[in-house]
Amino acid sequence: MAVLNHKIDFLALVSVTKANSNGDPLNGNRPRTDYNGIGEISDVCIKRKIRNRMQDLGNAIFVQSDDRCDDGFKSLSERASTSTAGIKDKDVYAQTACEKWMDVRSFGQVFAFKSNDKSGVSVGVRGPVSVHQAVSVSPVEVESIQITKSVNGEPGEKRASDTMGMKHFVRFGLYKIKGSVNVQLAEKTGYSQEDAETLKECLRTLFVNDASSARPEGSMEVVKLYWWEHNCKDGQYSSAKVHRSVHIAAKDTAALPESVDDYVITVDELPGLTPEIIDGV
Repeated sequence: MAVLNHKIDFLALVSVTKANSNGDPLNGNRPRTDYNGIGEISDVCIKRKIRNRMQDLGNAIFVQSDDRCDDGFKSLSERASTSTAGIKDKDVYAQTACEKWMDVRSFGQVFAFKSNDKSGVSVGVRGPVSVHQAVSVSPVEVESIQITKSVNGEPGEKRASDTMGMKHFVRFGLYKIKGSVNVQLAEKTGYSQEDAETLKECLRTLFVNDASSARPEGSMEVVKLYWWEHNCKDGQYSSAKVHRSVHIAAKDTAALPESVDDYVITVDELPGLTPEIIDGV
């Protein structure tokens, strides 16, 4: 596979309708917001979903969820030591890990695990794909509903039907996921054009196989994916300028938007750089 030789920027617009886009464990698992009510989705959460889609598409992944483990290893240490056993040279170790796992050559990884002989090797890999924390275009309205739990969890328990719980969700929000692929780091990890095409497909289908009680099927959707491929390694424009070229404005500033149709979306023309605009699924 040919190593990527041109910079890539991307921006995905994601709609959230009556779903918990990313719960905050320090705030009762309420959807993340800042002090101004702007919704947030952590970059870690986004990368988890991208990894899951990479795995769905048949690629080997190093950082796997326990419920998605497909190689039988119970920890990252076991997975690393088995695939890189006996390698002491840090450069060879990093190259082997990048060749083996797509998420390592995409996002990077720190390998600081002891080997079976207790010696081990500490290796850091910087990945070319960077993903921003997603933020909503407008403030979001977080709602909470009270639920009852009436099923006994253990033998002998007697749980009344009035045992209470809470569910939290965003009424509606339109979020921007921004990111880039750096060529200099791609050359070091072996990240290829084929890998970039896989990333594009993962972003387009980000919420396939991601449904849960907090995110019912269809409640989170990739509306549009903007994909810019520059004609040089350093890029014709900075990532910040490229991402700013997408403008999203509410049609009625006096009311909270209730769907993506309540926004006007425009894209500035950047001479020599035209985005591929892809509909999500």
